[in-house]
Amino acid sequence: MTDINDPLSEPFDAKRADGAASSKLARRSDAELLAYAELLFFAYRDFTRDPDAILKDFGFGRAHHRVLHFVTRHSGLRVADLLDVLKITKQSLGRVLKQLVDKGYIVQRAGIVDRRERLLYPTASGRALAKRLAAPQLVRLAEALKAAGPGADVIVRRFLQAMINAEERPKVSSIMSSSPAPDGDGKAEVS
Repeated sequence: MTDINDPLSEPFDAKRADGAASSKLARRSDAELLAYAELLFFAYRDFTRDPDAILKDFGFGRAHHRVLHFVTRHSGLRVADLLDVLKITKQSLGRVLKQLVDKGYIVQRAGIVDRRERLLYPTASGRALAKRLAAPQLVRLAEALKAAGPGADVIVRRFLQAMINAEERPKVSSIMSSSPAPDGDGKAEVS
């Protein structure tokens, strides 16, 4: 049985879909699929619009938002793991991290076991900014799920999971399973 609290607990498998759904999927025209692609572009545009406006006031961009999001959600994240999650170059991450560290939103600490590791922690200011950036997105997501109707949560989770490259799904599942509860993470922030 699927755990509705774990968006990646049961991967979507088109081969297991019932015959009618599978044949309908096979009949989708390029035009229909392009319409979905276009909707994704518009949805992403609007999903990022509010945080982009906030970030502009700080002289930051979307890369800063993504770094701050993952460091806040996974306090103590290794730089190497963040590089793997974001799929960006070390140079790009280094530039963004330097700005976030210099402005007091993130701190870097040496690893306890391996002193060469760099572990990332949000400061109180970093947590506050991450919360401010997420707030309009959470409202948008809640409203969209409500508008999609009963049962949409499971379908949307499966859809989004299926959009992730198959070889990346176990990694994403692992990352998400280590995400803190929405009402707090129980991890101390660094000041």
